Amino acid sequence: VLLVESGGGMVQPGGSLRLSCAASGFTFSNFDMSWVRQAPGKEPEWVSSIGARGGGTRYADSVKGRFTISRDSAKNTVYLQMNSLKPEDTAVYYCHCNMGSPSLDYWGQGTQVTVSS
Repeated sequence: VLLVESGGGMVQPGGSLRLSCAASGFTFSNFDMSWVRQAPGKEPEWVSSIGARGGGTRYADSVKGRFTISRDSAKNTVYLQMNSLKPEDTAVYYCHCNMGSPSLDYWGQGTQVTVSS
């Protein structure tokens, strides 16, 4: 199983970024996918999840209305569109997939998002 994030960077407050997570090594369309972020000195924070078939999207209150999660099974990729970014969104963003047990818990390497003027 391999999860590879991309799309991070530095953006001004109010700006947008789209993160991508390319998945391989498993049947992508069988599993829910999530984004989790970790800001410096803070605990990881769950951001958003999407069901295996693209439904069942959920968001943390802190990003609801600004972020949109989606997936493309033809490309084995999950996305996180982030709009109206705030400095408090600054974090490393990780793609995550749990396949039903602690031993089947997979993470990407993370992509840095920095929101600063």
